[in-house]
Amino acid sequence: MHIQTFIVNLILSIIMIVGVYQFYFLTQRHHFRPVRIFHSKIDEKIPFVAWWSWVYSFLYYPAILFLTWIVQDPAQFTLMAFSFMVLLVMQMAAFYFFPVATPEHWRSLNKGESHSERFLLFVQKFDKASNCFPSMHVSVAMLTALHAYPTLGSVAYLFPILIAISCIFTKQHYLIDLPFGALLGALAYGSFLWLMH
Repeated sequence: MHIQTFIVNLILSIIMIVGVYQFYFLTQRHHFRPVRIFHSKIDEKIPFVAWWSWVYSFLYYPAILFLTWIVQDPAQFTLMAFSFMVLLVMQMAAFYFFPVATPEHWRSLNKGESHSERFLLFVQKFDKASNCFPSMHVSVAMLTALHAYPTLGSVAYLFPILIAISCIFTKQHYLIDLPFGALLGALAYGSFLWLMH
């Protein structure tokens, strides 16, 4: 791929990421029904480990943007971008019609005493406790891994695994959010495969 095409794809990807978050924030403010909170003894036993906040945020975006480096041609980039739009529609529908939030006391575990805790507090200023189910982080990570698999092989799946672990140790998600997030990512990838053939 020409460097000019890579730069254009990179810029478009960044614009898409920033644009997607506007829809994410919209569904945090508007719900079809009241926000639910799950009560899970298993989730309560999972400890809060603040340093996973760096994985939760700093691994997330570079890994997504890596796709612009490995894409083969403009047509593949267009269909790949469309698969992320398909995922967005499914994710927003879930957030709007079935809003779920983490318990308030999970966030009180973060005392803001370390760099990791202060960074997570900064993230949580934008990423509220709602929009939990399914995990958007895991769904995007799974879709990214499936797109990267032809180039990276099985190592691509380390991305959604690490993101899933970071989701539970930062207390940003319930365990149940993770497999359903992965399923949505796989369904969105199915739309890409269908359009490619």
